[in-house]
Amino acid sequence: MEGVVLTHREEKRDIPIVEDVDVVVCGGGPAGIAAAIACARQGARTRLIELHGSLGGVWTTGALSWIIDSADKPGIMAEITSRLDARDARRLRAQGGKNYAYDVEEMKLLLDEMCVEAGVEIRLLTRVVGAARDSENRLSVVITESKSGREAWHAKAFVDATGDGDLGALCGCGFDVGHPETGDVQPMSLMALIMGLQFDEIEPYVGGSMVEPKQRLSALMEEIGVSPSYGHPTLFRIRDNLFALMANHQYGVKCDDANAITEAMIRARREIHTQVAALRAYGGVWSDMRVVATGAQIGVREGRRIHGRYEVTGEDLLRGARFEDAVCRVTMGIDVHSTDPKKTKIVEAKPHRSQPYDIPLRALIARDVDGLLMAGRCISGDFIAHSSYRVTGNAVAMGQAAGVCAARAALSDRLPHEVPWCEVKATLDTINGAVCSS
Repeated sequence: MEGVVLTHREEKRDIPIVEDVDVVVCGGGPAGIAAAIACARQGARTRLIELHGSLGGVWTTGALSWIIDSADKPGIMAEITSRLDARDARRLRAQGGKNYAYDVEEMKLLLDEMCVEAGVEIRLLTRVVGAARDSENRLSVVITESKSGREAWHAKAFVDATGDGDLGALCGCGFDVGHPETGDVQPMSLMALIMGLQFDEIEPYVGGSMVEPKQRLSALMEEIGVSPSYGHPTLFRIRDNLFALMANHQYGVKCDDANAITEAMIRARREIHTQVAALRAYGGVWSDMRVVATGAQIGVREGRRIHGRYEVTGEDLLRGARFEDAVCRVTMGIDVHSTDPKKTKIVEAKPHRSQPYDIPLRALIARDVDGLLMAGRCISGDFIAHSSYRVTGNAVAMGQAAGVCAARAALSDRLPHEVPWCEVKATLDTINGAVCSS
């Protein structure tokens, strides 16, 4: 019958609690690895659960290849930058710039090394699918699915670093998604790694954050009949013969719609290969251009924003807000990628000029469920603020703070919101000072 939803009742079963640790971090992207490393370095037994086959999230599985707002971020972000330099694995756009490109495979290896060195217990290829609270509204268990079956993990504190706020939603936290009036979300983009080009031959088209190279690349693509769905296509230089390409937008796709994400991945991959084939056929410096790889996951700009004990707002950006419990200074401006495909070339992305502003620890502590912190783009903030703080340099700084707070809470049998800011600050100051002086 039309409109009838068929169901299957799953039998009740006991789920084994496979581990009882101090802190469980869900999501091994930029925020998650920082949270786990910071937590483990404080002596807390830390379990890091990651969906994909490598750590790094959008950095690696997503092949992002570009870190924004990493300058003046001490601690783990500075350590990652230094260790990438030691293995000749990053490329700064300009001397003193805030953003840089990096080698994806080197990043995978580096994050493995840093987590193992810190004593983080890693589980890859495992998805968080459920959560449970105790009688006092404290998150006590996360449930996962993997090749090992359905498993439960108990901890004293948890960090949601899933990007999309999966853990917060599963355990009953309130959240917001998209524009407050329309619910529209920013488009997703699939990244590609490109070879067969030489930097000295295509330098005018290699942009990073610069506008003119994007305009030249867009004009060339339009000239050869492959006008990109993203109006500001960008080539990032990783090495002199290795580049990352961001040249597509996938509109109207929500983070919790698997069918829509599947279709977006297929569209984006097809568009990338069509663009590269057209440039190769154009000849000249483009004649050997090839796709090395496309991201195994699409880049999601916007998911759930979990309600916290403070909401970062657009007003905070405009006034350059300062907070006593600041864990991160954001310098990235407002960056809303158009939700309307007809306006992809209109720079509505920066409707107001923001000032550098702080993210307070309170925005990382869940409001509705105890024992949970957030880090990365799923922290508590509004639509405009999120468009600024969502970039990965800030995610690392937030993850570091969440990990410190989670460890302090777990090791002293307190909830995260019960840990005095002075304790968190003292530990962060030690971490930041140690890395800066090394």
